[in-house]
Amino acid sequence: MHNSDKFNIPLGPQHPALKEPEGFSVALKGEKIMGMDIRLGYNHRGIEKACEERTYIQDLYLIERVCGICSHSHSTCFVQAVEEIAGVQVPKRALYIRTLIAELERVHSHLLWLGVAGHEIGFDTLLMYTWRDREIVMDILALLTGNRVNYGINTIGGVRRDISPKQIEEVYKGIKTLEERTRYYIEVATQETTIIKRLSGVGVLSREDALRLDAVGPTARASGVNRDVRRDDPYAAYAEIKFNVITDDHNDVYGRTVVRVKELMESYAIVKQCLKDLPEGPITVKVPRKIPAGEATSRYEAPRGEDLHYVKSNGTEKPERVKVRAPTLANIQAVKHMLKDRYLADMPIVIAAIDPCFSCTDRLVYLSHCEPPKGVKQSQKRDCFASLAMTSRFKNAKVMSWEALRTYSIEWHRVHGIDFSELNNTFRKRLEKR
Repeated sequence: MHNSDKFNIPLGPQHPALKEPEGFSVALKGEKIMGMDIRLGYNHRGIEKACEERTYIQDLYLIERVCGICSHSHSTCFVQAVEEIAGVQVPKRALYIRTLIAELERVHSHLLWLGVAGHEIGFDTLLMYTWRDREIVMDILALLTGNRVNYGINTIGGVRRDISPKQIEEVYKGIKTLEERTRYYIEVATQETTIIKRLSGVGVLSREDALRLDAVGPTARASGVNRDVRRDDPYAAYAEIKFNVITDDHNDVYGRTVVRVKELMESYAIVKQCLKDLPEGPITVKVPRKIPAGEATSRYEAPRGEDLHYVKSNGTEKPERVKVRAPTLANIQAVKHMLKDRYLADMPIVIAAIDPCFSCTDRLVYLSHCEPPKGVKQSQKRDCFASLAMTSRFKNAKVMSWEALRTYSIEWHRVHGIDFSELNNTFRKRLEKR
């Protein structure tokens, strides 16, 4: 029998309500959430560190795999930083093609999110409709790039594929169909009483709290924050494109739904402008393999919000440092605030409302014999997965090489009961039997 009316429960890292593994510890009083801790680091892949051991071209394809849904976002953000350091002038036609793929990716992401949001509240018909229409934009992306995900369209200095008049016709056809169906989704989102009642007042985030917690993307714009990197700090061809920044003042999950469905219509308009005004000319310029010493920070308005990439070069063909700040990392603190004093049943849709990508977010910082400075709790130094912000405040933080990180990972799993050498021997024996 529990002696207190307050207790903690774990949600994840493996849970039916989470599409990716992440750990949450929820403090409950009855069904009400009193507080929550988020444990990042469950599925860390070491992409940033791996980039230091590979060339810029190899890193481009590795960075694209930070996230399958936002693959173009990450690859564009990365190449923009490299191109700035190298002083490269990208051809205008390539910039328009990057913008075109960016907006098609935004359509893909928002339709996927709309379906997931419907599923989280039991509206599976919406999931089936939106994911049916998602196939249209994925087919368009495959037509233009050769891939439905991880498009591989970018290269340092431009893009790898041009667009033909016949492909442009196919894109227009697909966009026309999507526009018609999206008008219906806007009607459903703004008039369906089930959706309005279920999402209104859930996951409240005021404008002041959105600014204080550094929320980005649709999460911030649904709280009345009129901010969009495409307009505020234009990149690619956005300086020459006319579009509206969609905001809403509901400050809740319903507002985030309205922002995303209306952003779909803006994306269709941007796609048509790109096709109509697509300039003639080359799609790439030659860039030397060795990038001059320097550093740059690149900003990009991904479907989930502002994406940041920092690249530092040392004059070789491999970067000295690559740092990725995905939008989910910016929005995750807002989730804790939005769930406080809410009910446990609201947790799946509130988390889903920021459109989280935990594979984008997970990271690892290894602390060895670190002495916490004044003001930092002693218990915090025991956490090998401490936040990056906290790490900078520790003395003697250890920097690991790629090989040391790999060895540490294998040994950690061995101590916790998973011996990969035994698994490899078993696999080898099976192959020998075949």
